[in-house]
Amino acid sequence: MSESIIESLNIADSFTLAMDEEIRQDGLAGSLCGFALELNQIPDIDTLEQRINAFSQHFPVALASLQQKGKRFHWFKRDTPPQLFFQHHCPKDQSDKDFQHQTVNQIINNKQHREVTAPIEFHLINGNTQTTFFIRWIHPFCDARGIDLILKYLCTETAEQRQAFLQSEPKPLVNLQLDKYSLWKKLMLLLKGKRYIQTIDKLQSIQPFDTEQAPQQLNHSIYRLTEAQTEQVIKQARKHVGLTGTSLYYIGCLMRALDKMSPDNSGEAYCAPYAFNLRKQRALTPVIANHVCALFAQAPREIVKDREALFAHLKKQNMDVIRQQLDYAFLPLMWAGSWLSLDEYGKILRLSSSGKERSSFWFSDVGRLDAPANSFPGAEIQSLFHLCQVTTPPGLAFLCCIYQNQLTLSYNFVEPLASSKQIEKLHQLVLIELLGE
Repeated sequence: MSESIIESLNIADSFTLAMDEEIRQDGLAGSLCGFALELNQIPDIDTLEQRINAFSQHFPVALASLQQKGKRFHWFKRDTPPQLFFQHHCPKDQSDKDFQHQTVNQIINNKQHREVTAPIEFHLINGNTQTTFFIRWIHPFCDARGIDLILKYLCTETAEQRQAFLQSEPKPLVNLQLDKYSLWKKLMLLLKGKRYIQTIDKLQSIQPFDTEQAPQQLNHSIYRLTEAQTEQVIKQARKHVGLTGTSLYYIGCLMRALDKMSPDNSGEAYCAPYAFNLRKQRALTPVIANHVCALFAQAPREIVKDREALFAHLKKQNMDVIRQQLDYAFLPLMWAGSWLSLDEYGKILRLSSSGKERSSFWFSDVGRLDAPANSFPGAEIQSLFHLCQVTTPPGLAFLCCIYQNQLTLSYNFVEPLASSKQIEKLHQLVLIELLGE
């Protein structure tokens, strides 16, 4: 059986796999994620399919099956490769917007056994006047930055140019970072990480929704700001948290909006896990797998109520984390956790020492994305958004990106814990906070 192993999971992949198991235990589809590109017309389907096939040949993990052998999980070669490219056609009596939303929801909520689930799929959603190219992947396969690189691969015209995506490091970046430390240093970082978590756990996290109801499915609401609004948001972020703190600004604005929407929810602080990427800026490799480390942003409720104090607190918290090397302290913890059962690891990642959920919401900021004009086969990318499944609680994930100078906010929420109407109310509060009004 070992001869059919294509690749083993790295420690960051195992981190996301534990979350996959937690989401499945909630009765949902697992750690499925999505990246939607809204196009100006139907693309060149033959060229697109050829590049998808070339991608799967260059990266055979795309056709693999995720299975356990002993205590570890690996990508195994399948006897029959899965279908990767699908097309969906909107009925003439249905609106493109409703069809896109319905189809994306069906894909992201499709429940399959883990070993059956294809690592990645490409869906062309053809409306009557609107076309969406939707990439669905399972998180242990790659992170959001990896999907951006896969898109760049598909937008690269010649086979010679696509070779640039194939140069790989001898080890995953998480392992290369760990290898920089001596055994003693790793132990010190591990203890630092444990103390950091203990500090976070002193305050019970506030949950955004009523988690008494059983989760049924993930839904999403997408909001896109104008260029003028986006410029105002960036200006406010620079003012409050500096040039490199935009993610903290988004997090703080959502914390304040949640507190205004539900000021009486029990708990003492808002806490949001987020990841930072280990790839070099503008690097085209590595494409596959997860190359991230995790951090938390936490703010007590009394600080959240004061806008200036909140951003000062989040900025100082982040600076302290970097100064104390806590940004890498999770790497040895992730290594240790990868040897646990998925159930044990998932509970450690999610639950505080009191047994309560640690996260108030999930957060991801993929930053500024730009595709060169005429790069997508036969069409232009007009807009885009991201999706991800989330555990219950918290039942809410807040995903941000900027494309063509417009900030897109993707609210991913678990029904019936939250409704589209609640998210609309939440977004209006978030928008006020983002614009500094």
